[in-house]
Amino acid sequence: MPPAGPKDPPSLSENHGIIPVTVLYCPVCSLPAEYCEFGPDFEKCKPWLINNAPQLYPDLLKDANEKEAEKVSEKLQSAGISSAGADGAVSSAQSGETSSKQEEVKRLPGGKIKKKDKHEVVIEKVVRNRRKCITVVKGLELFGVKLSDASKKLGKKFATGASVVKGPTEKEQIDVQGDVAYDIVDFITETWPDVPEAAIFFIEDGKKVPAA
Repeated sequence: MPPAGPKDPPSLSENHGIIPVTVLYCPVCSLPAEYCEFGPDFEKCKPWLINNAPQLYPDLLKDANEKEAEKVSEKLQSAGISSAGADGAVSSAQSGETSSKQEEVKRLPGGKIKKKDKHEVVIEKVVRNRRKCITVVKGLELFGVKLSDASKKLGKKFATGASVVKGPTEKEQIDVQGDVAYDIVDFITETWPDVPEAAIFFIEDGKKVPAA
């Protein structure tokens, strides 16, 4: 018999007991998937991680499921389906949002739902032509106030011009010449008792703040 040839040298794993490990690399940031959160493009990595390595980032999968449930909830609401008729998954997603969305709605032709205007008066000071100051009053009609009568009373009270005009959203508003924004609140609540001070707001620096 021919002599046996030399044996193959033992592999590194046989010498040292090392078990090869497969490393999953992210194609977005080129890092191992478990290190994506430390990379510069973690936000971009998230969709790939959710689909390919959800076990490494369970919170991402949880957030994705919650967002998907919210989308389903919004679609059901836009179709006129109440939360009571939705399935268990949608109901659980809506449970934390119910209190913040309890606004009156109005059904339009075709099944669409339109939110009613909030009953509030908004007062804003506007400067036009760099010098001319105008106090804009919106929302009095929501409390049953006739705007033409209100503009006359405001003009007489502050000895200035006041008129009913259409605003940027095509809704009627009262433009009062001059800066009378803070003086006008007391006059409104005294002249029209149905308008509570808690329902009057100012627009300051682009934000709505209560007058009360």
